[in-house]
Amino acid sequence: MAGEVLAVCTSKRKGTQKTNVGRALFVENHGIEGDAHAGCWHRQVSLISADRIEEFRGRGANVAYGAFGENLVVEGIDFRSLEVGTLLRCGDVLLEMTQIGKECHTHCAIYHQVGDCIMPREGVFARVLEGGSIQAGDRMAIEPRKEKLPWQAAVITLSDKGAKGQREDRSGPAIASRLRENGYEVIEQFLISDDPELLKHHLIRLCDQRRPDLILTTGGTGFSMRDQAPEATLAVAERNAPGIAEAIRAESLKITKHAMLSRAVSVIRGKTLIINLPGSPKACMESMDVFLDAIPHAMDLLRGNVQDCARS
Repeated sequence: MAGEVLAVCTSKRKGTQKTNVGRALFVENHGIEGDAHAGCWHRQVSLISADRIEEFRGRGANVAYGAFGENLVVEGIDFRSLEVGTLLRCGDVLLEMTQIGKECHTHCAIYHQVGDCIMPREGVFARVLEGGSIQAGDRMAIEPRKEKLPWQAAVITLSDKGAKGQREDRSGPAIASRLRENGYEVIEQFLISDDPELLKHHLIRLCDQRRPDLILTTGGTGFSMRDQAPEATLAVAERNAPGIAEAIRAESLKITKHAMLSRAVSVIRGKTLIINLPGSPKACMESMDVFLDAIPHAMDLLRGNVQDCARS
């Protein structure tokens, strides 16, 4: 799949329409020189397929390239059909897709003008792996990966006291450290209160936009009325994967009878495996001992990398 760059757009401030400047310098691990969205994060460059803009114009909206806040408009590539981790080559510049779609916290200028914006639905985001210049007319193509994309994971701690600053979160950092030691790229790690709606929001956002292979939650799996991590996780699930949670309970019962009180679940949304873990750092490590060696096969299946998993 290949296409042609029709516009290169930048802006000095976030939340404003970008201007088609025709050519720009892309800086490694930073973004476009002089653009407001450049920085050391995963959404350094935004891209939209040209046909999506044409469809929007066909509804009577007179919008210029850059109106949706996009940096690159490309004809011939359907970005929404690609996977997170896809490499895009344009001359010397190498981009890696990191997110599909986005949350719209405050509506942009184009939304206020016409009542809609396609960026949250149709836009994708990338980081700059190799720098150089891109100008209108340049060819962009998908570049095959030389090495397998590392496993990507997110870690969410649930704790009312932690969210209020009354308790140090030791479980989340311990989980993230263990994952990194095992070759995972931890794309997000954060702490929220024991709020099921907030957890559902973040699980949906992560699974549908950032699309990690694995999400681990810690806390909120007990009998307290505020412990609703399993209910929130089940609410966003598309498929159940009960064996992992069952295996954790079975092994944990060998350590403590309190393991039977865990209500943790394990599920799938899209191509992401979600596993609830207990709240204590020790119990989290013991739980990870149970599944960490087994789930790479499951994640390969979710990525579509394994066609036949029957035992010979």
